[in-house]
Amino acid sequence: MDNTVRGTIEMTAAMAILGTIGWFVVLSGQPIMDVVFWRCAFGAVTLLIICAALGLLRGRLSLRIVAIAALGGAAIVINWLLLFSAFSRASISIATAVYNTQPFMLVGFGALFFSERLTVTKLTWLGIAFAGMLLIVQAAPDAGNHGTDYFTGIAMALAAAFFWAVAAIVTKKLKGTPPHLIALIQVCVGVLILAPFADLTHLPADARSWVMLATLGIVHTGLMYILMYGAIQKLPTHLQGSLSFIYPVVAILVDVVAFGHRLQPAQIVGAAAILVAAAGMNLGWSLWKSKVPA
Repeated sequence: MDNTVRGTIEMTAAMAILGTIGWFVVLSGQPIMDVVFWRCAFGAVTLLIICAALGLLRGRLSLRIVAIAALGGAAIVINWLLLFSAFSRASISIATAVYNTQPFMLVGFGALFFSERLTVTKLTWLGIAFAGMLLIVQAAPDAGNHGTDYFTGIAMALAAAFFWAVAAIVTKKLKGTPPHLIALIQVCVGVLILAPFADLTHLPADARSWVMLATLGIVHTGLMYILMYGAIQKLPTHLQGSLSFIYPVVAILVDVVAFGHRLQPAQIVGAAAILVAAAGMNLGWSLWKSKVPA
């Protein structure tokens, strides 16, 4: 099978898996702190087996790698806590749409810390995403379709995107380190950070909760990382970017089918504006014709 075709299949599967994560979080019925702890715990066991099988544990680790990956891991854990908490407040659809402002957080960091130039096109995409955000925020939430504290949910999704961007910037410092190894360190850090706060004295009593939690760690963390990183090695950047938008589409469909959440017209337009702007930023779409030299 051609590498590009195989990479496309892997990326599509990874993004489809990621799009169902909200469903498993909600159906687990557990406090968010416990959900993230068990995701990290099951994910750590899965990734440890994978890294050992790939021979990544031999002579790869240094104090510098562990320290930088641990810093990124702390940001990832905060990102998960905030995003999962946003699901019950603003709905999976809205939280996921707002969360996809991640590219703009990265652009902001690039301009602030790496002196990267802000072009007119980038600023235009940012303006479109901001307009979409305003549409979502100003749309009066329907209490029958949304959890409590809608605006707090939006703020949490935005903060989750911010910490994802922090983790992405930190991870850039680990160029050349196998991504599966970085992910293993990150989830191990998550276990250490959350162990004092997770309720380990009252464990889930029903099998369904354990299945949901195990799936979040084994499938949504271990398997998803394997598929995504395998695809990244095979696909050109523009194809990676375009396939990544399967994630929010699947998440919105899951929210509609599984939980019956229906977005209002203004929210649909706002979510679409954010996703189109993020696609334009990721894929390098140009809104302005460059002048042809005389």
